[in-house]
Amino acid sequence: MSVFAEATPNPNAMKFTASKDIFSGDASVSVMAGQTSEHDILNDLMKLAGVDNVFGYKNFITVNKTFDSSWDQLVPTVEEVFEKYGY
Repeated sequence: MSVFAEATPNPNAMKFTASKDIFSGDASVSVMAGQTSEHDILNDLMKLAGVDNVFGYKNFITVNKTFDSSWDQLVPTVEEVFEKYGY
């Protein structure tokens, strides 16, 4: 499997797209600080230092970072979570 990261117009958000669907159905899923989801991958992403919130739909997850976090440090840890789940 493969996942690629791409910038969004928001400098604090990065979109991670997988080569297969992560979520089924037509509903999107978002998790804010202090919340949990039925999707373990989102919960694991929220545990990463520097992640503020996540949004998922079909084959992608958008990760929003805290203002003081660096994408250079955060992207590899986000990709590790995707790899853990086989993406």
